[in-house]
Amino acid sequence: MAEVPIITIDGPSGSGKGTIARRVADALGWHLLDSGALYRLVAHAGHLRGLHPADEPGHARLAETLDASFETTADGGERVLLDGRDVTAAIRTEACGGGASRVAAMPAVRAALLERQRAFARPPGLVADGRDMGTVVFPGAALKIFLTASAEERARRRYKQLKDKGSSASLAALSLEIAERDRRDASRPISPLRPADDAVIVDSTSMSVDAVVARVLELADQARLAAH
Repeated sequence: MAEVPIITIDGPSGSGKGTIARRVADALGWHLLDSGALYRLVAHAGHLRGLHPADEPGHARLAETLDASFETTADGGERVLLDGRDVTAAIRTEACGGGASRVAAMPAVRAALLERQRAFARPPGLVADGRDMGTVVFPGAALKIFLTASAEERARRRYKQLKDKGSSASLAALSLEIAERDRRDASRPISPLRPADDAVIVDSTSMSVDAVVARVLELADQARLAAH
C-alpha cells in the first residue's frame, strides 16, 4: 500500500489551526484530525464523570475508551460526538480549553491517544492539526506547518469569536488565559509545543484566513501533494 500523504498544522492556542486545517482538508478532499478536540473530549468526559483535574490514571483510562466521532456539518463546520451525543459547543468553552491543556500535559493521556491519532491517516490523505502533530505523532509527514500569530491577535480573534456567538468575554482575561496556556504547552516535559525542525513557519498575525489557506495549498503543491 502506498504511504498516506500527511500535512501537519501545529501551533499555539488561537492561531487558527482548526479553521485552516478544515479548509485545507476540504480543498484537497482529505481526512481531518482535530487532535485538540480529542484532548478537550477527555477533559470534558472527566468533568462529567467527576474526576479530579489532576487524576492522570483516570483520564488515561478515559482516553483509551473514549467513544468519540467527528462529522462535517452541511455548512462545512465540525460536529463532535461523545457517546453519540453532540458536545461541539460544550468542548469549545474557555474552561474546557484550559482543562484540555492540563490533560494534554499528562504523559499517560498522550500515550493513550497516540495510536488513536495515527489511525486517522487513511487514503487519500490526512490534514492533522494540534500541538505535536509534526514533532511526535506524524514525524514523517510530507509537509509540516507551524502556524502562529501574536498573543494579542490570538486573544482578539477569540474575543470576537465568543462575542459573535453571543457569549460574554473579557479581552484582558482571554489574553491572560492564552499567555498561561502558551506557557503550559511550551514547558510541559512530554511533547512540548515547538516547531518541528523541518516545519514551515507561517505567521498569520496580519493574514486573512483565505491567505493562510492559499499559502498552505501553495506549499502542498510545491511538495507535489495537491494532486496526490
